[in-house]
Amino acid sequence: MSKPDVEAMLASFRADLAAAADLTALDEVRRAHAGKASPLKGALKGLKALSAEEKPVFASVVNAAQEAVEAELASAKLTLEAAELERRLLSEWSDLTLPGVATPRGARHPVTQVEARCMEVLRRLGFTLVDGPEVEHPFYNFDALNIPEHHPARDMQDTFWVSGGLLLRSHTTTVQARVLEERAKDLKAGKDVLPIRVASMGRVYRNEAVDATHLAMFHQFEGIWIDKGLTFAHLKGTLAFVARALFGETRRVRFKPKFYPYTEPSVGVDVSCGVCDGAGCEACHGAGWVTILGAGMVHPKVFAQFGYDPEQVSGIAFGLGTTRMAAQTTGITKIRSLYEPDLRTLSSLHRGL
Repeated sequence: MSKPDVEAMLASFRADLAAAADLTALDEVRRAHAGKASPLKGALKGLKALSAEEKPVFASVVNAAQEAVEAELASAKLTLEAAELERRLLSEWSDLTLPGVATPRGARHPVTQVEARCMEVLRRLGFTLVDGPEVEHPFYNFDALNIPEHHPARDMQDTFWVSGGLLLRSHTTTVQARVLEERAKDLKAGKDVLPIRVASMGRVYRNEAVDATHLAMFHQFEGIWIDKGLTFAHLKGTLAFVARALFGETRRVRFKPKFYPYTEPSVGVDVSCGVCDGAGCEACHGAGWVTILGAGMVHPKVFAQFGYDPEQVSGIAFGLGTTRMAAQTTGITKIRSLYEPDLRTLSSLHRGL
């Protein structure tokens, strides 16, 4: 039996390789000349028909031919890949030096902006920011703030209760209660904890009927100042300073009597409506005024609850409705628009800020 012609096999391979114009055709050439059914693989199967002297010589020739095929296939693959890349670059070319399409920039939510402004103003008076949980214990939400179970104010808040006897906090005053409790521990240890000036902010929840100025979820911002010798004059001066710093010197401010279980005496602070300039509109329910905060002198029972001597210390507490303030700042008439997921509304608000 004659030996297979390896040179003819190589010549056939190189002819097919030269005709391969793309990677798909090259893969067909690889399977035909380097696969299991290729002529070179078949030539090795014929070794058993050769003499002992011819076998190693012929095997060496076939192996060398296979290595040549593999090397030339690899070289051709690199060449075709480079050509394919060049073709794609030419067909899909774009000028990277041209200006791109800018991604729209985000911005802070109007409520977040108001909170930042409130904190900026209060820092001038020495206040620091503290935080507290939104899922709260009834003690901090009610009992510690002079709102026992039989108190009417406890029913008026229409609280959202959750499992385990907990609730979604109905005001951020809960944080003030926690701060008083924590500082009382230092006071009992003989440490000087006064003055206490802290502010808190965040979401609060009440089962409210939704209208132009009320929501079931809204934001509050509160502050408490505890020291020796504080009077109602300190309260009024602080509130006037905060209101004018936030709304400007031209906005009218008025004080009115209010009731809060955890302060005595208590006041509310109104500013002239920024939407209608006091003429009366939907945003202010036609009154021309918008209530932005409630405040008062800390009730002696609240002090006693945490072990402070009401004869030795006094305090002022105030809470701002930052959602309502954001509505006044942006000029919208329905505060629920601040929370609706409509980017057109929020974008228009930011353009006006």
